[in-house]
Amino acid sequence: MSDLSKLPVAERNRLYWKENLRLITILIAIWFLVSYVPVLFVEALNNVVIAGFPLGYYMGSQGSLIVFVAEIFYYAYAMNKLDAKYGLSDRDR
Repeated sequence: MSDLSKLPVAERNRLYWKENLRLITILIAIWFLVSYVPVLFVEALNNVVIAGFPLGYYMGSQGSLIVFVAEIFYYAYAMNKLDAKYGLSDRDR
C-alpha cells in the first residue's frame, strides 16, 4: 500500500477503476458462459442425469443460479480487498 499512497489521487483512481472494470469484465464473461453456452449443448448435456434430472435442465434451473450467487459473494469479497488496497475501505476513514 505504501507504493499506492505515493501516487497522485487521479492516478490511484485510474488504477482502482482499471482493476474494478477488469474484475467486472471477468465476472460478466463467466455469467455469459454459464447462461448461454449450456443452451448450445443442451442435447449432449441431457444425456447426463443427476438426481433424476437431465444435466441440461439442472444447469438451467439450479446450476446457473448457484454460480450467480457465488459471483455476488466473490465480487463483494474482491471489492473489499480492492478498496482496502487503495485506501478506500470504510475502515480507512
